[in-house]
Amino acid sequence: MTIDKKKLKEIYYLMKRCRAFEERSIIELRKGMPGFIHSSIGAEAIPCGISPFLEEDDYILTTHRGHSDIIARGANFNQMMAELYARDTGYCKGVSGSMHIAALDLNIIGATGIVGSGIPLASGVALGSKMKKSNAITVCYFGDGSTCTGAFHEGLTFAAAFDLPVLFVLVNNQYEESTHWTYWGGKLKNLAERAKAYGIEGLSIDGNNAVEVAETAKKIVPKIRSGKGPILLECMTYRIHGHHMGDPGTEYRNKEEVKLWQTKEKEPIKRMFQYLIDHKILTEAEDKKIDAQLEKELDEAVQFSLSSKEIEPSDAFNDSVCKGLNDFMLSKI
Repeated sequence: MTIDKKKLKEIYYLMKRCRAFEERSIIELRKGMPGFIHSSIGAEAIPCGISPFLEEDDYILTTHRGHSDIIARGANFNQMMAELYARDTGYCKGVSGSMHIAALDLNIIGATGIVGSGIPLASGVALGSKMKKSNAITVCYFGDGSTCTGAFHEGLTFAAAFDLPVLFVLVNNQYEESTHWTYWGGKLKNLAERAKAYGIEGLSIDGNNAVEVAETAKKIVPKIRSGKGPILLECMTYRIHGHHMGDPGTEYRNKEEVKLWQTKEKEPIKRMFQYLIDHKILTEAEDKKIDAQLEKELDEAVQFSLSSKEIEPSDAFNDSVCKGLNDFMLSKI
């Protein structure tokens, strides 16, 4: 173990924070909160093991399944929940919903629902940092299905050609919506092997082992920051829920498989909890205190959201680039 105890407790707290938000957001969705939710439950160890090793000026981009990536980077519950509730106090004034949250004050460039589309954007952000001679790196999260897109090849080719400071985090949750990753993976042992095509380093790790994720991040983040080019990091994990909360996930996987990934040997929070208990870093009393604190924060976040102004259809045009088009469309509503 090369990670100090304080950092390990921070990582565990972030994981619990991400899980608590996802679980509460699902409850609120079933109560009538608008929109969709693509849950990241089961993959919390990945962003929570990486974010503590980033600096304030670093950037992140993520996907439609990006709540945990955003929260691990420092996003607060109030603005996150308000955004999901389509309220004007959300990070994007309620217009982005669950899938497109950006928080520029935290250098969270944004999330996108178009598979793989954030990858070339990340290379562009990293190019900007390099041109400005900044010390910042860019972290781009994406799923296993993204590696089958042209955007993946374009983004990695560009980053490799210019030695850009990007950490490409491939969150392999086993399923490309409803297709197992091995169907398109061909004869590859893991998807990190695709890094060879661009002449960059590729690593595949256990993304459900928070300690392994942290130790890897501690090693490779400074390497990227020092100018040694991009790295493709595949983190093997599992999507506990279906593709989105309207997908039971029963047509393409069985109950036994899902239960296996929820056992204490595989599920990331249970594994990290046991690790901290075994190493006398955390007590059960401290764990219960964390749960109580998070429940209180989430209760407050829901109340904050419900007491905020609900956006109107016309608000979709606020902050738009073309004011003339805005005025024209409003006149037609």
